[in-house]
Amino acid sequence: MTDKREQYDSRIEKIDEQICGLINKRKSIASKSSFPSPQLITSWSTKYDLYEDFLDGLFHHLLHEDLFKPYPDPKGFRKNIPILKSYERDNLFFTVTFVRQYENASIVNLTMDKEPQENGEYLHEFTFLELSIENNGVEYDCRDIGGGGSDGHMSNTYTVSPPLPDDMSAVKFLFKEYKEPLQREPTGIEFVIAVGE
Repeated sequence: MTDKREQYDSRIEKIDEQICGLINKRKSIASKSSFPSPQLITSWSTKYDLYEDFLDGLFHHLLHEDLFKPYPDPKGFRKNIPILKSYERDNLFFTVTFVRQYENASIVNLTMDKEPQENGEYLHEFTFLELSIENNGVEYDCRDIGGGGSDGHMSNTYTVSPPLPDDMSAVKFLFKEYKEPLQREPTGIEFVIAVGE
């Protein structure tokens, strides 16, 4: 199979470079949540002879550029650190169970449990929790690397880089819930699990 890059038409090189420059300029001006309205998408689709779904997908990619950032593959396992700190709201129970320490990253494990109602149904559907970390001004990149479970129990794991310190007394795990991945529509559930408290 031929690599598409080998078929590149050099006549469009300057145009492609301008596109990259405009994306960079947009990044420097716009907030991370800037997304064109459906009316603008429709208008530009008509004006520039482009499909609306294509433009919608393009702007979604621009909104979530951080998903393409390379993350380290955890290497050099060192140890597990038990955390066992929880947050409870209504019939939801969240627990950071432990952190797995590697030489180049950490893995944070979060479990979520909920109690069924008398009719056996669950009031709250599991959604998507985004993790950020506070620790003495250190900046961390956090990525949800997946999870699984059943109706009443879920678990999520997150890669964190650089690795968290072995002494986590100053570390705070901040979680924010969203209805869907890649959608910046918060549900209103936010909580902090402070290791040292």
